[in-house]
Amino acid sequence: MLCLIKLKNLLQSKKFIIISLIFIIFYVFLFTNIIKYHSKYKGNETNITGKVLDYKIDGDKLNIEVKAKEKVQVVYYFETEEEKETISNKLKIGSIIFLEGSFSSLSNNTIPNTFNYKKYLYNRKIFYLFNATYLKIKNNNINFSSKIKNAFLEKANSYSLTSPYIQAFILGDKNYIDSDIYKSFQTNGVTHLFAVSGMHISFLVLAINTLLKKIKIKESKINIIIILFLLFYMFLIGFTASVVRASLLYIFLLFNKKLNLRLPTINVLYILFIILLLINPFYIYDLGFIYSFLTSFGLILFSKKLTGNYFLSLLKVSFIAFIFSLPVTLYNFYEFNLLTILNNIIIVPLVSILLFPLTLFTFLLPFLEVLLNIGFKFLEVISVFMSKLSINVVVPKINIVFIVIYYLIILLIYKRGFKYSLCLFLLILSFKLIPYLDNYNHVYYLDVGQGDSAVLVTKNKRKVIMIDTGGKIEYDKEAWQKRNSNFKISSNTLSFLKSLGISKIDVLLTSHGDMDHIGEAINIVENFKVKEVILNVGDINELEASLINVLNEKHIKYYQNMKELDLNEYKMFFLQSKVFSDENNNSNVNYITLDNYKFLFMGDAGTNKEEEIIAKYKLKDIDFLKVGHHGSDTSSSKYFINSINNKYSIISVGKNNRYGHPKEEVLNTLKNTKIYRTDINGTIEVKVNEKGYKIKTYAPLN
Repeated sequence: MLCLIKLKNLLQSKKFIIISLIFIIFYVFLFTNIIKYHSKYKGNETNITGKVLDYKIDGDKLNIEVKAKEKVQVVYYFETEEEKETISNKLKIGSIIFLEGSFSSLSNNTIPNTFNYKKYLYNRKIFYLFNATYLKIKNNNINFSSKIKNAFLEKANSYSLTSPYIQAFILGDKNYIDSDIYKSFQTNGVTHLFAVSGMHISFLVLAINTLLKKIKIKESKINIIIILFLLFYMFLIGFTASVVRASLLYIFLLFNKKLNLRLPTINVLYILFIILLLINPFYIYDLGFIYSFLTSFGLILFSKKLTGNYFLSLLKVSFIAFIFSLPVTLYNFYEFNLLTILNNIIIVPLVSILLFPLTLFTFLLPFLEVLLNIGFKFLEVISVFMSKLSINVVVPKINIVFIVIYYLIILLIYKRGFKYSLCLFLLILSFKLIPYLDNYNHVYYLDVGQGDSAVLVTKNKRKVIMIDTGGKIEYDKEAWQKRNSNFKISSNTLSFLKSLGISKIDVLLTSHGDMDHIGEAINIVENFKVKEVILNVGDINELEASLINVLNEKHIKYYQNMKELDLNEYKMFFLQSKVFSDENNNSNVNYITLDNYKFLFMGDAGTNKEEEIIAKYKLKDIDFLKVGHHGSDTSSSKYFINSINNKYSIISVGKNNRYGHPKEEVLNTLKNTKIYRTDINGTIEVKVNEKGYKIKTYAPLN
């Protein structure tokens, strides 16, 4: 008893909280930043054998997480529909598989402020991607625990209408929800409903508790059964951060009550936070972990204010969860929806009261699936409709100063009342206005692989011009090959723009109608505000016609045959020549002077157009040249380069591209200039003002 009293006093003392917090900060920093972890593989191995920890089939693509010498992320592509069906039927969690292929090193993000896949995998102790060309399932002597997981997975997959939602609500895997529908959930700020967390655990515990009491099981045995169930459920879900937090918090609170420690719930949550970070310091980079703890902390802290009828209480819960999680949202996604709180009030009851319980019943009683499907179709209609009404506020990437001030204001709100919420608004507004104080012109040559895309942002963010969008040639696929989650190159571009505080593109300028230059244009105009579009001269091709149809639907103006573009204190000129018979030579060639520094963008213009431009415009002493046609030998003749006498050459080119760009001949021609390449240097940023210029690169292997 004396020991428990001492433990209680220790865990409640301010000294313990302060010392443990300081310790955990240094501990996490040490293990996630100072200590470096390395692979057990050399990287030149051509085969591996390992145990399947998890897998996902999406169209013709198979992703597998394998435990061999260490965890390895494997990618395999099915060659035929028959192969896909055969492997789908045989592959199980726990299977031992043999793979042939090659390791590839992971790269950091080359467009700043976008998702870093290398860091994401490193935080999970995965150092390589294995590109498999051959896969063999050696045996299926699967252990008992894996058989249980497979049984639940097979059961969830057996539902023809609602399998994606059953997998999300019961197994915590939301990857199979239709990507467009899930995007609407993201826009509405309700994706937390599809990650198994506190709401789901609370309902499950309540259901089990009620059922066991009905059959007159003693409370002590009920508690043991619930604890065992939660431990099993954590294992089934794969110990995801939100499930671990919710389950262990319930167990810790149970022990707190049984041991009569009488620790406040917020102290128990804090102790759990410390313990989990001690076990795995990389949890600090898990968004589910951060969101789960922040919202739980906020709701517990303000629990006494969560009074009123059901909808008033729900409004307060939504508001508190929103403001506590907002910095995490801004830090990672650079925008928030003003209607998120309202969306939660509408959608949370629908999911928590109706759809989640019905999902559990359907899992046990399959004949209910038709009814469940109607419920989810109704949810999807509501979500898509509400996403179209969203009011998104873009805020540039926040920093630690913002975060500290933000939570100090929340502490002030807790102490003095909600009237100080205005301070949060003023803080967000001040950070939103920061880009308007920037006295530099910025030109970003974006790394979009084997394609072109550049963004010009003038001083004080007065004008934003995008020159080309990048794009990747996609071949027609059969139904079995089509994927739910197709990566869009421009999704990174839009995320980057938002991180700069940019919420609209004033002019989207296309050099010409090739896929690698305007292939992402439709995605951009459908998901971002674009005021006007400028096309090149010559005939409209099929890709441009598709873009024009979308522009007409969205009432966006577009132009051809432009001669100049007024950008307030600057002018961009279109260096026109005769109309050629090929699309490349009809490229828009653009020239602009920013604070006495000359920029030239060549598109894919060839040597014929270069000669005409030199004859007509007498260009010389160009500072920054965006080299034509990715460094192809059809462009950048010695005559042209000697004539413009450029200082810097920027080549937008994909790593190990099949065209062999840039050509050695062109590199020799450019040897007297400073060359930057997106395949080597990543995104290249040039910023200029009256005092000079600075160049910054975002190399992929830094």
